[in-house]
Amino acid sequence: MTSSSSATPGGENRLAQETSPYLLQHRDNPVAWWAWGPDALAEAKRTNKPILLSVGYAACHWCHVMAHESFEDTDTAAVMNDLFVNIKVDREERPDIDQIYMAALHHLGEHGGWPLTMFLTPAGEPIWGGTYFPKTSRYGKPAFVDVLREIARLFREEPQKIEQNRAALMERLAATARQRGVAIIGTAELDNAARQLGGIIDPVNGGTRGAPKFPQCSLFELLWRAGLRTGEARYFAAVEITLDHICEGGIYDHLGGGFSRYSVDERWLVPHFEKMLYDNAQLLELIAIAHRHNGKPLYRQRAGETVAWLKREMITGEGAFSASLDADSEGEEGKFYVWSYAEVMNILGTDDGEFFAQHYDVTLGGNFEGHTILNRLKPVPRSVEDEARLAGLRAKLLAARDSRVRPGLDDKVLADWNGLMIAALANAGLMLGEPTWLELAARAFDFVASTMTRSDRLGHSWRAGRLKFPGLASDFAAMIRAALALHEATGTRKYLDQALTWQHALDRDYADAATGTYYLTAADAEGLVVRPASTSDDATPNHNAVAAANLIRLAVLAGDDRWRERADRLIGAIAPQAVENLYMHMALLNAIDLRLRAAEIVVTGKGAGAQALLAAARARPPLDRIVLHAPSAAALPPTHPARAKIEAADEPLAFVCVGETCSLPVRDPGGLVGAIDAVRHT
Repeated sequence: MTSSSSATPGGENRLAQETSPYLLQHRDNPVAWWAWGPDALAEAKRTNKPILLSVGYAACHWCHVMAHESFEDTDTAAVMNDLFVNIKVDREERPDIDQIYMAALHHLGEHGGWPLTMFLTPAGEPIWGGTYFPKTSRYGKPAFVDVLREIARLFREEPQKIEQNRAALMERLAATARQRGVAIIGTAELDNAARQLGGIIDPVNGGTRGAPKFPQCSLFELLWRAGLRTGEARYFAAVEITLDHICEGGIYDHLGGGFSRYSVDERWLVPHFEKMLYDNAQLLELIAIAHRHNGKPLYRQRAGETVAWLKREMITGEGAFSASLDADSEGEEGKFYVWSYAEVMNILGTDDGEFFAQHYDVTLGGNFEGHTILNRLKPVPRSVEDEARLAGLRAKLLAARDSRVRPGLDDKVLADWNGLMIAALANAGLMLGEPTWLELAARAFDFVASTMTRSDRLGHSWRAGRLKFPGLASDFAAMIRAALALHEATGTRKYLDQALTWQHALDRDYADAATGTYYLTAADAEGLVVRPASTSDDATPNHNAVAAANLIRLAVLAGDDRWRERADRLIGAIAPQAVENLYMHMALLNAIDLRLRAAEIVVTGKGAGAQALLAAARARPPLDRIVLHAPSAAALPPTHPARAKIEAADEPLAFVCVGETCSLPVRDPGGLVGAIDAVRHT
């Protein structure tokens, strides 16, 4: 990916011409920042200075703290400018760079996180690093200026130590791309993985044991799939207790909708207040899946409120979705979201205020640093009338909150995160009977497919009319998934055609021919010290796992078994790493479950009968179904395996296959579920 900055003379800050809101936050720093790109690396080589790489993102609280303490300080900036070429990176805009240097930090034995502060050779090779460094030494952390001077001294006076670290880190980074042995993962191995991973669930509060707690949707999906596969209620219960606490805790914005990044405590009470598009996409889909199973009104309500927040605060003028909302406002984390007892009473009046306080944990002393984070974790009986009254009171408080100084909005459009939300809206819209959600998804898809593409290739980040290009494998994987979700939801051919176009481009520009896996960056992307090839999940599913599931769906929807063969090769290449570390490969395990258990549902015919069969098929959670509508045999390629069956049909029918076993034709929508279960159990 190329940078949009260009070289300017002297020690000037070069970020003013960038489009990333995070980089623009630093355009007035006295630091002579460069954006990542050939010009910055050339400057490091020309001056023979080491590189100080600072990676963060707009919604990152501690990034703001370090910026205020050090990057806005003229004395600290003078040391940085004298000793280093300073490069600032938005991890959301350049996840390829973030992945390389975060891996290097992990190899140094650090846990990692943001801000990521790495020291590199002039060639961009990692030497040493950390995360947040305070301006003055405290709590065992050295002062940032002391770190700067010592790294620069070692670079000048003890280059052998620098070379030793560089060589060791580069060797370990290169080793991550090497293929390992052979491993087989089948149903028994999936069941064993679910038993192991189910043991880390907190039985009281849900989520993983201890604090902090993250909404790890790939884990919850894995457990849910285990429940579907085994029929064991404990797996559903583990997910439901988690969703109950997430939906009622302070991690959820009870006034405006939407979920925060994570909870700092074990009860889901105190959030890290930033709101990320990808968390809300994954939770929206998971909540809709759970609602289809248990019908809990709470889940439907939270899904609807989250989409309302998305529409109100996150949609760009072009119909795509913004990346995130900051945790901070007025320099204070969470200030926009917390309340005092007096504020609630003043806005709602005594009677309504006391009623609201009882249900939302509002007290004189507060529950967070003297303030109140609204939550409903304490069990309180509520009637239908109570809920209606509370809805009106929440609306009043939301209107009052709207007058506060808002957290910063990072309004760049990321293709991969948009893909996650588009698929979530399409799938949740089907499961919850919300057709307008599909319209939101289609509009965002059209923007990415038109404005963020060049020929058959995606870009990664768009803002202010400028596109960061080429995109990443994560962009292709997520947007192919979105295209397939919309195709299954609507039967519209253009979505399948677009998915095929992007899949061919992904195979051409990102595939590792030796393994069948995908590099994160394109073959012609700007050169990095290594080509990122991680298979591990992050806060979002790994692109290889998403691609594997896409290939499985493409085999059915396009009627071409070669896609399934590619999925099998991809899964086989990563399986050894997944066996070694189940926790970091849960999305791949979920793709394997889809491969083994997907019900392929082909509906033929037109009119009300066909639409009824399609509605029944599409309303099933997408975890284990693939829906293809072929009004006639002519709608399918000549080689499609369902074509002969459809040619013989003289009325609307559904054909169901699981693995190598198929059911008799289904005429009644009410019999579709039974047919799927019967074939699956055969």
